[in-house]
Amino acid sequence: MTALRAIARGETFRFDSLRAVMAAASSERSGDQLAGIAADSALQRVAARRVLMDLPLSTFLNDALIPYDSDDVTRLIIDTHDRAAFAPVASMTVGDLRDWLLSPAADGPALAALAPGLTPEMVAAVSKLMRNQDLIRVARKIRVVTAFRNTIGGAGVLASRLQPNHPADDPRGIAAAVLDGLLQGVGDAVIGINPASDNLSNCHALLVALDEMRAALDIPTQTCVLTHVTNALTLLERGAPVDLIFQSVAGSQAANDGFGVTLPLLAEAHQAGLAAARGTVGQNVMYFETGQGSALSSDAHHGVDQQTMEVRAYAVARAYDPLLVNTVVGFIGPEYLYDGKQIIRAGLEDHCCGKLMGLPMGVDVCYTNHVEADQDDMDTLSALLAQAGVNFVIALPGADDVMLGYQSLAFEDIACLREVSGLAPAPEFARWLQGVGLSDTQDTRALTDATALARRLGLPA
Repeated sequence: MTALRAIARGETFRFDSLRAVMAAASSERSGDQLAGIAADSALQRVAARRVLMDLPLSTFLNDALIPYDSDDVTRLIIDTHDRAAFAPVASMTVGDLRDWLLSPAADGPALAALAPGLTPEMVAAVSKLMRNQDLIRVARKIRVVTAFRNTIGGAGVLASRLQPNHPADDPRGIAAAVLDGLLQGVGDAVIGINPASDNLSNCHALLVALDEMRAALDIPTQTCVLTHVTNALTLLERGAPVDLIFQSVAGSQAANDGFGVTLPLLAEAHQAGLAAARGTVGQNVMYFETGQGSALSSDAHHGVDQQTMEVRAYAVARAYDPLLVNTVVGFIGPEYLYDGKQIIRAGLEDHCCGKLMGLPMGVDVCYTNHVEADQDDMDTLSALLAQAGVNFVIALPGADDVMLGYQSLAFEDIACLREVSGLAPAPEFARWLQGVGLSDTQDTRALTDATALARRLGLPA
């Protein structure tokens, strides 16, 4: 494309490519500065946003940020683009789209119908023109409902992943963490372990332990050991109780190569999960995680800003009809998101962009200990996400993951978010909590206290 220019406060700024405009228009973040593509000043950022505001949306169909011939994610984006769904906004500029998204005309049904017509680059571009409150307002309109053993994403629902990681994969330590989470209403999105060892026999043992625990208590939820997709396929072949198939994904072919995955491999895993048919109320069988900076960290970003690369990862996830997608927003480190302000902005961007792409979007509200952030920042982001209608968040004992070495939300934080926001667990899970006496109920036929639940988990009372 020809060079683009904008004038801000009498100064003319020139951008040589669409990639350069997108990078300069991004909110300040350390990853783009590390890559040498960030705006040099706030004035240049304003100029880039002025250019972006006037660009026709169709530009992104004709000017690929990563070449079609050399990248399978670009080919996926272009080849699956739904032009009929795009038609209502085809004549709009990026600025027009922002105005429309904030208007009453852009209601839930309209946004759901539009999602297949939006490419990641369009979605990333419009988000760069939005304030934080705009991201919340737009995302709040969108409900993306998925199901496996319960139904996630409906109005008034805030689901949660129970993350009982243990540095030695000790089943008793994991069971204790599960008990702690269940007692506080956590675990309806998934009870999911990041294994300390990716050894197949270890993952198999963890899957069996989780499944036996779930079945013994008749919990309407799903379990997952977050091992590599190739391990999940092998475990399925061996008859292991694999509910959800997990994989980290990114926004370029080279970055996915770094994760050891290809699009055909993900398609094979999706079909294998469907064939297992372990769901009861639905068959969304995939679980994907992403995070701003992952492509840059593997030198696979092609000069594209990290937020746009993140949204391209959502195109990969969208192709396989997932139950859950979450951005591990502050996990990669200060080289990519420097402080609490950048993490909060990135979390709101990721959630809104994922929802606009039609994804069941969750967020791991988290940070590492060498980032300029603290738990107050996480409280702020989680409260904003609850108002924005996030599908799920992640929680673990004491907000401290002693295996992965980072900070997230505590089980108590989920109860607080639901209380102050008037939200509830997934409906099937909420009924289970009532039935076993773990929430307000008149039903006293089943479990009534933690001691009984501990006994059924095989723990000391």
